[in-house]
Amino acid sequence: MVCCLYQVNVSSNISEAGGEWRGGIERSVFMAVLSVEMIMGVVGNIVILLAKFKCRDQFLCTCWLPLVSLSLSDLGSSLLIISGSLFAVVTGNQSSPWCEIVSLLKFAFITSSIGSLAILCVQRTMRVASTGSCLSVVMAAACLASWVTGVVIGSVPVVYDWIRYDPAEMLCAVFWESSYSDMLVYILCAFSICIFLPFLLIVFCSTLTSAGWGWNCSSDLSSVTPLLVAFYMFCYTPFFISELVLLGRRDLSPAPDWLRTMSSMMAYLDCGLNPLIFCTNQEFRQAVLGLLWTNGRSPTEPVLTAVVKLEL
Repeated sequence: MVCCLYQVNVSSNISEAGGEWRGGIERSVFMAVLSVEMIMGVVGNIVILLAKFKCRDQFLCTCWLPLVSLSLSDLGSSLLIISGSLFAVVTGNQSSPWCEIVSLLKFAFITSSIGSLAILCVQRTMRVASTGSCLSVVMAAACLASWVTGVVIGSVPVVYDWIRYDPAEMLCAVFWESSYSDMLVYILCAFSICIFLPFLLIVFCSTLTSAGWGWNCSSDLSSVTPLLVAFYMFCYTPFFISELVLLGRRDLSPAPDWLRTMSSMMAYLDCGLNPLIFCTNQEFRQAVLGLLWTNGRSPTEPVLTAVVKLEL
């Protein structure tokens, strides 16, 4: 969710503090964790996308559009954001222009992932398929809007040159050095548009679905929605807490280093967990296994190849 993480940070001496904190921890541990999360995210989401397109006739998926959007977001985060953090751990920094690109993309991936989950919940509640109805066009536009909104909001710090590398987060983040009001306005606007509104839709639609509204078919791939939502909220809880800590400090001091590092690690983990959650659906799991282990051997049943007439 990104499938990664967007985090706003403060203070002019944050890099030095992060370096001191990281000095007591083996760099190899971070490299190992990030490598595992990147491999899980890249391999898992590629396999999931291939199964969704090549094996789509083997399972039922009425809400395929937001599910594909979510997988694309997770794949992009794994390929670009997690790999960028891994490289930053190795080199100790992220240089321009890659620093600005990562800052923009990470917010686009976060916004698109939570937007995709919100659209998925709305489709299940309203019983709207991704194709075959007028409302499906609206859902497609909403998926596209979540990506565009993330790019627009993420480009603001790049334009105003607020981006710096934060060792605690292992990626580039927004630095607030002088104005609490600017920080407050930006965070509140970004959260209201990109996070809070989709979160309200998720909670509202999930409540209606649990009460018996909408689709509740275990054979449809959208049945994994509750697990996707639950793990997304779990993995992004450190991120939300660190943002609340930042908003509560008028001296612009950031959240503790360990909390910011946990925010990145947990957000990256969500990108690798989502493919495993998709495979909890039995029919989709069978399609994935069939894609991975296609039996190219000759059939075991006898095949009629010729007819011989016997004269008595």
